[in-house]
Amino acid sequence: MRSATRLGAILFLLASGLPVLAQTSNRRVIHEQDPSAVELQQLLSTAQDAVNRKDFAAAADAYQKYLAIKPDEPTVHFDLGYSYTALGRAADARGEFQKAIELDPKMADAYASLGLLETDSDPAAAVATLNKLVELRPDEARSHALLGMALDRAGKPADAATEYQAALKIDPKDYDAHLALARSLFNAKRYAEAETEFRAAQAIHASDPALSLGLAECLEAQNKTAEAADAFAAYLAAAPGDAPVRVERAALLVKLQKYDEALAELDRAAKPGPETLRSLKLRAQICFATNQYAAAIPVLQRAIALDQGDASLPELLGRAYFETRDYAHASDALVAALNRNPSSMDILRELTAAEYLNQNYGAALHGLELMEKRQPLTAANWFIRATCYDKLGEAAQALDAYKKFLQLNTDLNSDSYFEASSRARTLTRELQEKKR
Repeated sequence: MRSATRLGAILFLLASGLPVLAQTSNRRVIHEQDPSAVELQQLLSTAQDAVNRKDFAAAADAYQKYLAIKPDEPTVHFDLGYSYTALGRAADARGEFQKAIELDPKMADAYASLGLLETDSDPAAAVATLNKLVELRPDEARSHALLGMALDRAGKPADAATEYQAALKIDPKDYDAHLALARSLFNAKRYAEAETEFRAAQAIHASDPALSLGLAECLEAQNKTAEAADAFAAYLAAAPGDAPVRVERAALLVKLQKYDEALAELDRAAKPGPETLRSLKLRAQICFATNQYAAAIPVLQRAIALDQGDASLPELLGRAYFETRDYAHASDALVAALNRNPSSMDILRELTAAEYLNQNYGAALHGLELMEKRQPLTAANWFIRATCYDKLGEAAQALDAYKKFLQLNTDLNSDSYFEASSRARTLTRELQEKKR
């Protein structure tokens, strides 16, 4: 999927609620009987001021000093974990969130924060953590959405979809939940349902380019080619520099036989350069579809330079040369194709035809021998064999081959039938005269 970055954005949006969890001065009261009450209260005030300034290093320092005096305060462990998260110290943050949960097993905020951290690094652990969050807050849409995200990352799109649906029952207008649900349904190959969710998200926030892209991919997966091409166009209007998507749209336009539009998309995609293998293959496909075989040749040569293992590319090059009647180059390309895919009967058949038309009769006979080892020759094959022997002056072998052709041939009105009949009579007379 191209929308992994979008899922990361959802993570950021869902996580954006975290700062409200770190309101230390409003969430703790230091009792007068505590021996260091004034000092502790001052440390909390210092930490909260630092958080407000986004000076998380100073906040972490104050929380650490607090815990050195009073280590069993779960909310301070939580707030220290939050500060570590902001500082990018994920491992330290996890430890603090886990300590907060150990001290207060019902601290839902700690489960949410820990689950968010684990979603990227250990999705399976995140699922377990966020399941606990859902148990504690079953009526909160965000809890279900976070669990859905973890299930997505854990490779369980169907289960993720269930959680996103639960979130949407609580908050039907949650755009991110609709979009995340659409992606999960897409990954679960439930494309029609995914399309419904993409359109529901579109009704809420139609201007998001990621939505147009996701909808286009969903429509493409359902073979709704024209609609998908339009959706890709809508995305590209907002993201004109996305060359891979332009190539994808070009492929759809080729299916629709809109070759000029497809070439225009390929040209736009190629502007940043260099052109990709898929783009070159599509260009070649358009050349073949429009009978522009000479134009296909340099395109295929560039494609072959990018992929030395794909036998279909030199085979197509051979066909392009064949169509331009450049049989010598066709043979060279088809030999290269056969070297890449020795078991292909199609390539061997094409190579034999090219050698024959290039008047390389010995090579054509060798090709026919290889073909005969794999499957019985057709009437047309026997006609070519007979002609090759005939051109090489091997009268006896030519006569036998012509006779075999005449036995297998069913079209008594073809030019091949009349030529074979005539040459068979002539060769019979010549061989009889030689015996006298």
